[in-house]
Amino acid sequence: MIVRARAPLRLGLAGGGTDVSPYCDRHTGFVMNVTIDKFAYATLDAAPSGMAEFHALDAQSVQQIDPVAVDAGPGPQQLMRGVYLHVADRLLGGRRPALRIRTHSDAPPGSGLGSSSTMVVALVTAFNEYFGLALGEYEIAQLAYEIERKGLALAGGKQDQYAAAFGGFNFMEFYADDRVIVNPLRIKEWVWNELEASLVLYFTGVSRASAKIIDEQSRNIREGRSDSLDAMHRLKQEAVQMKEALLRGDLARFGQVMQSGWQAKKQSASSITNPMIDELEALAFANGAHAAKVSGAGGGGFMMFVCDPAERIRLVRALAGPGGTVYDTHFTQHGASSWKVA
Repeated sequence: MIVRARAPLRLGLAGGGTDVSPYCDRHTGFVMNVTIDKFAYATLDAAPSGMAEFHALDAQSVQQIDPVAVDAGPGPQQLMRGVYLHVADRLLGGRRPALRIRTHSDAPPGSGLGSSSTMVVALVTAFNEYFGLALGEYEIAQLAYEIERKGLALAGGKQDQYAAAFGGFNFMEFYADDRVIVNPLRIKEWVWNELEASLVLYFTGVSRASAKIIDEQSRNIREGRSDSLDAMHRLKQEAVQMKEALLRGDLARFGQVMQSGWQAKKQSASSITNPMIDELEALAFANGAHAAKVSGAGGGGFMMFVCDPAERIRLVRALAGPGGTVYDTHFTQHGASSWKVA
């Protein structure tokens, strides 16, 4: 039997960072995000070698390990090994099957689209299908969060796992004790279409280590720095404002909230922006954009720009100059899915 799964990557529209401890534990976090037609993929089947096989297809890296010797140490296959161990030890009663696990993604690590967490969701979804674990969206997202943030101790928040599991436009609430509420939004078709036509997604060509930025944000909150804390409070409220703008179809307000949220985001940690990002933002504004932000923690990866659809071609041509890549992007309505091939 072959099982495949995929999970959609996400754009963080507003409130990103308020889903990270200790802020969400102390103040409650709100995040507005949407999934796009870029995916993380996982395939599971019985390993012909009788070993546990981990194939990171993007990195062209393969590990074959005796199942009893699998660990969760660093390396290209760490996420795969972490999911394998967690599922085997906690959900399969300690049984470690000889599986071949293969993964790849439509976006590189450090892209700002939640690629690592989305990959964990795709893997958990594949295991759920393969072993008939009957996990729902909340359970898949929470399990993926526990594996990545607690089991592997990789820094980050909670929004990526829930976005990948649920899909679509979601307003998310993050409380203490890892309690999360996902509120799917019913976006009118014309709003959906107009926003797709207005949004330009641009890969800077520079991947970044989000953990460093997240560590700085968390440290600022723990130390009670008022400027960082005030910025996080504004980000949280802007997630509410963006939700209201989307539901009302007020796309002018959507752009205003995105831009003010980006200004607040830059005040939460010094490494969120840099001269390259500032120059790209200035170039975009000179060529029709009226809102901009970096998706994810910041520092690089993908940037989002909002413009009048009539200005889109001018903006895309201008962005081609610095050497990055404009991605054709559409929103998705559905979250992680899995299917049996044979």
